[in-house]
Amino acid sequence: MKTLITSILFALGMTAAYAQFPGGPGGMQGGDGNGRNRNTGAMQTPALNLEGTAPKGNSKITGFVIDSAATQAVEFANIALYSKATGKAIDGTMADEKGKFTLKSIAVGEYKLMISFIGFKDKTIDNLKIAKGQDLDLGVIKMNPDIRTLDEVVVTGEKSLIEEKVDRLVYNADKDLTARGGDAADVLKKVPMLSVDLDGNVSLRGSQNIRVLINNKPSTIVASSIADALKMIPADLIKSVEVITSPSAKYDAEGSAGIINIITKKSTLQGLTLSADAGVGARGSNLSLNGNYRQGKLGITLGGFGRAFYNKSATSLDQTILQNGASLLTKQTSDAYDNGLFGRYNIGFDYELSKTQSLTAGVSFGTRNMVRSQDMTSNLFTNNALTSTTYRDVTTKDLSNNVDMNLDYIRTFKVPSREWSISTQYSRNNLTNNFNADLLSESSALLSRQKNLNANLNQEATIQTDYQTPIKKNQMIEFGAKTIMRQVNSDYSYQVAGPTGAFAADARNPVGNLDYSQSIVSGYLSYTYSTANKYTFKLGSRYEYTTIDAKDQIGKISIPSYGTLVPSINVSKTIKAGTTLKAAYNRRIQRPGLQQLNPNYNAANPFNISIGNPNLKPEMTNNFEVSLSTSIKKTYLNASVFSRSTNNSIMRLSAPSDTLAGAIITTFQNIGKQQVMGANVFANVYLTPKWTLNGGVDVYYNYLEGKVQGLDGTSINTSNSGIVIGGRVMSSLALNKGWAMQLHGGMRGNQVTLQGVQGSFYMYSFGVKKDLNNKKGSIGLATENFFGGMKMKSTSVTPILNQTMVNNIYNQNIKLTFSYKIGKMTFVAPKKTKGVKNDDVKEGGDNN
Repeated sequence: MKTLITSILFALGMTAAYAQFPGGPGGMQGGDGNGRNRNTGAMQTPALNLEGTAPKGNSKITGFVIDSAATQAVEFANIALYSKATGKAIDGTMADEKGKFTLKSIAVGEYKLMISFIGFKDKTIDNLKIAKGQDLDLGVIKMNPDIRTLDEVVVTGEKSLIEEKVDRLVYNADKDLTARGGDAADVLKKVPMLSVDLDGNVSLRGSQNIRVLINNKPSTIVASSIADALKMIPADLIKSVEVITSPSAKYDAEGSAGIINIITKKSTLQGLTLSADAGVGARGSNLSLNGNYRQGKLGITLGGFGRAFYNKSATSLDQTILQNGASLLTKQTSDAYDNGLFGRYNIGFDYELSKTQSLTAGVSFGTRNMVRSQDMTSNLFTNNALTSTTYRDVTTKDLSNNVDMNLDYIRTFKVPSREWSISTQYSRNNLTNNFNADLLSESSALLSRQKNLNANLNQEATIQTDYQTPIKKNQMIEFGAKTIMRQVNSDYSYQVAGPTGAFAADARNPVGNLDYSQSIVSGYLSYTYSTANKYTFKLGSRYEYTTIDAKDQIGKISIPSYGTLVPSINVSKTIKAGTTLKAAYNRRIQRPGLQQLNPNYNAANPFNISIGNPNLKPEMTNNFEVSLSTSIKKTYLNASVFSRSTNNSIMRLSAPSDTLAGAIITTFQNIGKQQVMGANVFANVYLTPKWTLNGGVDVYYNYLEGKVQGLDGTSINTSNSGIVIGGRVMSSLALNKGWAMQLHGGMRGNQVTLQGVQGSFYMYSFGVKKDLNNKKGSIGLATENFFGGMKMKSTSVTPILNQTMVNNIYNQNIKLTFSYKIGKMTFVAPKKTKGVKNDDVKEGGDNN
């Protein structure tokens, strides 16, 4: 037995064995701490804790392993304890995600300790003496990066741009040079499996049915609009982006395609630092100031970010409607100018009540002021004869301010990985979506005026509790409960006026309102089991019960309550060193979001009108996924295939107006079915020690089925299908004296909708950076789409409608960025925190 244990420990220390950690996906702490081969970027899955056969005692040895170069924890380092008398390994364990380790039941004697991890030199601590009843605290142990050549690649302590963990893919945004001075949308454009269109709408594997979290927490700004929320998050403060395609039962059941978790930079240091980041560009400028103070048991963060945005675009619309025996053709052109101001300000606290209890609290404020000025010229033809020409100047205001507040408590125990937490959050977002329109003559004389006033409120309060505990050394059980109380309100009205008169109510568009209350009560149970032959099973189920109380100006809207059972299964198998096979199934729910529910009749463009539907029901999706990741010399490769089937799908549909000649009404309906099958492949290659290349290709087949309006006005069945191809590539080069360069390009091909095709788009960027003053500061220059703007063409075709829209986006940009940090900090272990995760609301604007 001794010989077997010694051999296993030797394999752990010298070759970083790839047996699965007993916590299952993500390890015992819930999924964020797997090690990684620092050369290839491949996942290193740690091994089970082992027991030696030496006499047992009552003493313990503790310590804390950190990287001497990066001053951060060495997650899951391998620890082996050797007897001085025999020279053989008698016990072993593994550091946790904070670098902390504990060896228990150590007998009196003399020992030496060996610590090892891929990418570091082995660390040996000799002459350890344990007396009777004595515990030994080794304090902070520093490991030095191992600068060795492996397949002609230098192993360094540098983190890979893209990492794959057991249950998620991680994009380390702090390695992205070209996104500096931008916003979160600029970062998400580079993340594998994600696609961000020109309006900032995010898709995961072709679906916008996703949930976006910020530091594992929701926000009502995201619930209102993902695209708008991304504009409020500075790229410079994003540490990483996690893409979770198969969430466990611990996560809310939302997100047909998965979850995107944006992790911002946090202080894990002790002392005081201040940082400033600024950027000036042709399409935007930004300024942010952030401070971190940490002393003893108290940590405080304070920050503020502001960004100005400006751009222009041109749009053309050709649509033909067959109605009442006539052909109505609308030709429209418009030029638009966008100006925006975005800000986000936050203050956070964490306090260690005791060694096993801690509190965290935070308040953040956000504001968005987006104004679009648009000049429209519209020509209406009836049976090819010009019947009217209108000129319209429209100013659209999209304004909001929001606040998020949280208070969280966590309690840990002597048993490793056993913990209990209570998390609370309140989030509120006030939105204003107004437009003012001037109807002009051909000579630009004012004929009449119109305005739409739409005030919205979106708020939610959440409380949840979670408990997890290990069972033996290779099993984990997790369970918890949660309640979310949401309130959505919308008040809207139309007013008209003559060229000189005052505004009055528009009788054709009466005043309206929506009061929508939603309550969700849920509970979950999750079980993880890891076997000796390197299988890990994570099984779970979540039940959510939803009640809705809604009414509009007419009266109560009848929406029945419903219960949803959401199972999830994740299985992983380490085939050989560096190769892992994973399979997953989960069922997801997608509730309608504010933009889809809002019944406001938005006629800023009178020929292309949109309106929400408060009667929408949730959609249900079944997801299957199989993936393989491996390391081949200097290359890390991941390939996956997936299938997604959705019933009662919420789809955007367009149909002619019954009262406005030539106008199209677009709304949302629960009348669709969607089936998607596809594959993703991405790779990370070290061409030289300082030159990396990574990229990927996404291919999927999309089939949609639903109902559209026929020639006689009745609904008829229709379907559409097609193959969608997308991809991205990025190359980074580190030069001498602190210089670095980065090049990025990405595209998505035409995407099918139920009624047609959404146009393709592409983007590219190049950036260069120079570190200053021992990396305390940097200056950079980046440019985007420098060869010119782009054209995006979309079509919709039904028996009575043929529509073609072309958007010309002038998104060339060049920006100068600067950052600097002052202050002195020393390393401390990060405080463990919990937080609310609300993941169950569908965003607006999805064609699928």
